[in-house]
Amino acid sequence: MRTLQQFDLVDTTLRDGEQTAGIVFSAEEKLNIVRTLSDMGIHWIEAGIPAMGEMEQRLLKEMLGMKLNTNLIAWNRAVIEDVDSSMRCGFSYIHVSVPVSDFNIQYKLKRDRAWVLSRLEQTLQYVKANGGVILLGAEDASRADKEFFLRIAELGYQYNAIRIRYADTVGCLNPFRAKEEFDYLVKRCALPIEFHGHNDFGMAMANSVAAYLSGIEFVSATSTGIGERAGNACLEEMVNTLDKLYGYHMDIQTEKMNQLTRTVERASGRKIYKFKPAIGMMA
Repeated sequence: MRTLQQFDLVDTTLRDGEQTAGIVFSAEEKLNIVRTLSDMGIHWIEAGIPAMGEMEQRLLKEMLGMKLNTNLIAWNRAVIEDVDSSMRCGFSYIHVSVPVSDFNIQYKLKRDRAWVLSRLEQTLQYVKANGGVILLGAEDASRADKEFFLRIAELGYQYNAIRIRYADTVGCLNPFRAKEEFDYLVKRCALPIEFHGHNDFGMAMANSVAAYLSGIEFVSATSTGIGERAGNACLEEMVNTLDKLYGYHMDIQTEKMNQLTRTVERASGRKIYKFKPAIGMMA
């Protein structure tokens, strides 16, 4: 059985969660959410995107000034100006994301793999030179060549990255393929892997469990499963599924998790706990 040091959750309610259509958290709501996540025992929180502008930066600086028992992460593209914005806020943990599927590289960036590797290396050099801790993000990894994903991880390893995110950006994985994919990658990847699932086909939770069973060390999730398009894996469901079905007891304060659920429900205007059994069971 795993120990607590072998698996952890990364909350992205304040970043991917707020990309849900129709949801815009107020500054007060964001501060309440980050405080509750910290109090309930979440060790990693993706706090936001400093490159979005001055208003976001002021709020993120306020979060960093709070006495929290957690690690706050800034999300960035592989763009030096993005990283500068994050470091000016005071972030130590710098997430750097690049598309890794040929589809996205060709049609979104209109570039090739060599350009992605070069641009990423320039950015990683900059983060390391300025004392940042690197977390890599591999966008659209579920449609990418596995060997290119591993090459990206190897490059990150050379610059002391602490993990790489495998993003199922369009939610096209199923749990059977996910298990097969992660069984292969875990044995070969130079870095610990974090799985980030989207729910376009209703399988974000199942894929996250498959990731856990394959030895993936981190899974990202959002409170109540909110997120871009159809949403992300649900944080509350993940905690309860691992506890009740797999005997993996995370050191999570249930009362605080209930508080988080209701805070996000009020802020998003969506009543969710009544319709999700693994959330409703905590009420």
